[in-house]
Amino acid sequence: MCIVCFVKALVHVFKIYLTANYTYNFRSWPVDFRWDDVGARAGGSSHRALTCTAAAAGVWLLQDAALGGGAPGRPLHRSRSQLQCLLQQIRELPGQLASYALAHSLGRWLVYPGSMFLMTRALLPLLQQGQERLVERYHGRRAKLVARDGNEIDTMFMDRRQHPGSQGRGLRLVICCEGNAGFYEMGCLSAPLEAGYSVLGWNHPGFGGSTGEPFPQHDANAIDVVIKYALHRLRFPPAHVVIYGWSIGGFTATWATMSYPELGALVLDATFDDLVPLALKVMPQSWKGLVVRTVREHFNLNVAEQLCSYPGPVLLLRRTLDDVVSTSGHLRPLPSGDVEGNRGNELLLRLLQHRYPAVMAREGYAIVTRWLRAGSLAQEASFYARYHVDDDWCLALLRSYRAHCEDRQEDEEVWGPHGLAFPWRVGQGLSSRRRRQLALFLARKHLKNVEATHCSPLEPEDFQLPWRL
Repeated sequence: MCIVCFVKALVHVFKIYLTANYTYNFRSWPVDFRWDDVGARAGGSSHRALTCTAAAAGVWLLQDAALGGGAPGRPLHRSRSQLQCLLQQIRELPGQLASYALAHSLGRWLVYPGSMFLMTRALLPLLQQGQERLVERYHGRRAKLVARDGNEIDTMFMDRRQHPGSQGRGLRLVICCEGNAGFYEMGCLSAPLEAGYSVLGWNHPGFGGSTGEPFPQHDANAIDVVIKYALHRLRFPPAHVVIYGWSIGGFTATWATMSYPELGALVLDATFDDLVPLALKVMPQSWKGLVVRTVREHFNLNVAEQLCSYPGPVLLLRRTLDDVVSTSGHLRPLPSGDVEGNRGNELLLRLLQHRYPAVMAREGYAIVTRWLRAGSLAQEASFYARYHVDDDWCLALLRSYRAHCEDRQEDEEVWGPHGLAFPWRVGQGLSSRRRRQLALFLARKHLKNVEATHCSPLEPEDFQLPWRL
């Protein structure tokens, strides 16, 4: 009995030592890079102006109409508008307090369970092992970054530039944005790392060695300093930087590419268009009003809106066995091939509608919606072949349109870091058959099916760079 007690006590002491070694050492770690180490002139990004509130919190966040933005320039009588505003604020105060309480308690734990102390303690041995593996096997370099809001961001960098491989993959840097329970020590960076790329991983505020709380504003501040660190300290050209977001990491990934449009490419894996439908799926129906308000005011992860603001190459990875980002009414696990409720479908539709509005009108939108129901590679190929899509004709049409716009060069504002800016007018005047073919071609180039569940590690061969015209 004493031997058993001794072993239990030894295990307890060892766990305490691991906790102290993992967190205390990093707390005393010197700061390697700060967000203001780069001057405004060398920032290299086109951030919009901040409001007073946003400037105090940090970087700029995209706010949509769902947050209550009114139409600018609408004349109102000052006294009447002030009185109405005061009465409206009084009426909304109970709802605001309830929303705030939900967001800072149960809401944060549901949206970002990895920030819970108990989960960190439970995963501590795995985090320690993962960190040692990255350092010993891949010569990882840990660094502490300080964001605009003062949060310290824990990062790990694996440099492959000295040995880039036959395809030169090591010359590209993949910045990995983890999910809501992911850490760089054991997260999505394993796929690009094993595929031969240079990789930079970082932990959300409140995750692992990072300080703070993982609200959208703090997450945006964190990825902002990570991007600056990659460009100005690690010295990667913007065109060689690829942003890879898994699950809820799609929010920070799309924020990064929206705010730094000169970055080379974006890969989104098992992510969603908007958090509201997923939140409503797991919360009681009677809470709908409170849930919508809480998400919009405190967790407005408007991934699709941010995605449409990036002009560069994009690849969406849709996992066919994913029940986390699906709003289908089936009981878990999802039947094999049931992808109709996957929120990645809406992400693709929003992206194509923004970039190719003429192609995605009527027949184009309908055919892509039907194509998205294909839950396997065989079904996808069969559907594609049924419409006799001519890849060579589609490529020739797109290249001809781009060359025609380059020859005209009427407006310099339509050109960006990736060439001709979106939206494109290509597809006007096409027959219904040709529009369907072009829509299917574009959909297949922007979305790839992967037969895996939401939390399954992505295979290195499934990590690919997006298609470029």
